[in-house]
Amino acid sequence: MEQQRAKPWYGILYVQVLIAVALGILVGALFPDVKDRAAAPAGGFSASQLKPLGDGFINLVKMLISPIIFCTVVHGIASLGDLKKLGRIGLKTLLYFETVSTIALGIGLLVANLLRPGDGFNIDPSQLDAAPVQHLIEQGKHQSAVEFLLHLIPTSFLAPLATGDLLQTLLIAILTALAISALGERGKPAVRAIEAASHVLFGVMQIIVRLAPVGVFGAMAFTVGSYGLESLRHLLALMGCFYLSAVLFVVVVLGLIARALGFSIFRLIGYLKEELLLVLGTSSSETALPGLIKKMERAGCREATVGLVVPTGYSFNLDGTNIYLSMAVVFLAQATNTPLTLGQQLSVLVIAMLTSKGSAAVTGGGFITLAATLAAVPSVPISALAIIYGIDRFMSECRALTNLIGNAVATLVISRWEGELQTPLLRDDLFQQTAEPTGAP
Repeated sequence: MEQQRAKPWYGILYVQVLIAVALGILVGALFPDVKDRAAAPAGGFSASQLKPLGDGFINLVKMLISPIIFCTVVHGIASLGDLKKLGRIGLKTLLYFETVSTIALGIGLLVANLLRPGDGFNIDPSQLDAAPVQHLIEQGKHQSAVEFLLHLIPTSFLAPLATGDLLQTLLIAILTALAISALGERGKPAVRAIEAASHVLFGVMQIIVRLAPVGVFGAMAFTVGSYGLESLRHLLALMGCFYLSAVLFVVVVLGLIARALGFSIFRLIGYLKEELLLVLGTSSSETALPGLIKKMERAGCREATVGLVVPTGYSFNLDGTNIYLSMAVVFLAQATNTPLTLGQQLSVLVIAMLTSKGSAAVTGGGFITLAATLAAVPSVPISALAIIYGIDRFMSECRALTNLIGNAVATLVISRWEGELQTPLLRDDLFQQTAEPTGAP
């Protein structure tokens, strides 16, 4: 403990990440990617060439996400023992997810209709070059309900752990946990083995997270260097509306929920500062998943509840993505002068509730989900995606940040419903400031 107090400020991980974000923005602004090579800086260097640093860090994290989710879900469910309690927690979790997700979609629709950021663009979709987003449109083509359900079934038991498909990982984890629970006493050695494996995985993650400043620096330098800040002027209205909607959702909706639980949403944000800074730099809430799990357990949530709610929330409780989906569809309709009736907008809400499920919180996932939503709303031309492709990266940070905060609040809500949280203890823990590294077990 004495060593932690004596640790210099520059040795704290979240400070290093914050410095890396600032340096990445600076390098991106000083060495932008230019199309005209004659105008390139001396040596031809551009900040976009630092992209492998960010990609490499995110890939290191992603290789552990599915195994960590598998171990966390299996251990959480199997250690419950009472399958009736599992069903009760699962039902409460899904009810909460769907209620809050609907509110998030509604806020996106409301703000887009009130502020109308797309009015006056007068863009002809037939004149748009959809080539840069064609591969994303293909990935986002709408699946039928049968295709979606069949996709949940992996080709082999280990396939989800190799491919990183979160929904498939959840499926095999739940089946494994139920099988272990059915074994009773004979299943306890398996539970202990899964627990030991999770400790090993968290240990590996703790090592990887030390590279976060390098990854964040590369990701931010690439983003600013590739897309620039000046090119955003004509789309700042959409970005402003989206950020405003996300702030309203976090402060008002999640803030009221937090107050009902007996703590401040701002204290929760401070409690998760290391994880939020990681998300800010990488545009992916997956990089903060291990740290979120540990922080929720330390706040007083039972390991079993955290093991069920947090991984499930990464596929079913993407509040930031939901706000983005509804707002982006209405914005594109306004920008292309495509009228959307109230009934059509409500249908967008229902469709987005389905397409957002399984949208893993990785960089670009929200844009692919938007393509899937537009594919199911034929009145808005899908080629209009090219309008916002250039700024999507700048909105992905806000999506991921909102998703992370939403899942933290959801975990605390379900734990409170289960009577696991003592409010004074919870309040004290969230008021406590800590410099413990992200992902530390």
